[in-house]
Amino acid sequence: MRLILFDIDNTLLYTGGAGGLGMNLAFQEMFGISDGFASVEFSGRTDLFILSEALRQHGIRGGLEAHLQGFLRSYHYHLEQTLEERNGHLEPGFPHLLEALQKRDGVRLGLATGNFSQAAWMKLEHYGIRQYFRDGAFGDEILDRAELVGKRFDFEIEGDLLQAREAGHAIVDEATERGAEAIIIGIP
Repeated sequence: MRLILFDIDNTLLYTGGAGGLGMNLAFQEMFGISDGFASVEFSGRTDLFILSEALRQHGIRGGLEAHLQGFLRSYHYHLEQTLEERNGHLEPGFPHLLEALQKRDGVRLGLATGNFSQAAWMKLEHYGIRQYFRDGAFGDEILDRAELVGKRFDFEIEGDLLQAREAGHAIVDEATERGAEAIIIGIP
């Protein structure tokens, strides 16, 4: 069995900034701070880290424990609207590549994304590719994206070949620490 993991944003699809806008609207709604993520780097980070960093930078007491569930409710509400408002699209080659891979014996598709899980599924649903994926590693599971894939998926190693394949950007695979040769398929 080959596991092929895809990132979402700027790999499978482009939302036109719907996710960042939705997060900013939720942050403003909860804390009265507009553009609350202006000083937080999104690329290569999990949404959990991004939220944690914004809370820290703005000195908001209670941290993730106190605010995560309320933020998620607000973010998901706003994301539904921003996905409709923004001019996003599937990246070139999709869904054709997913269709071709899904037809292959011994191939399973998964997600490896920094997105909060419900936001990830909302994005895939909005762009009509939800049906190709059944599970994944998501940004609400861990702060450090470098640990995301290894914590969620069991890797089988045959000799020195990693039997998990990863498509996307900014994901650091811990398989090399296990002595495997990581194979990354990058999709621009």
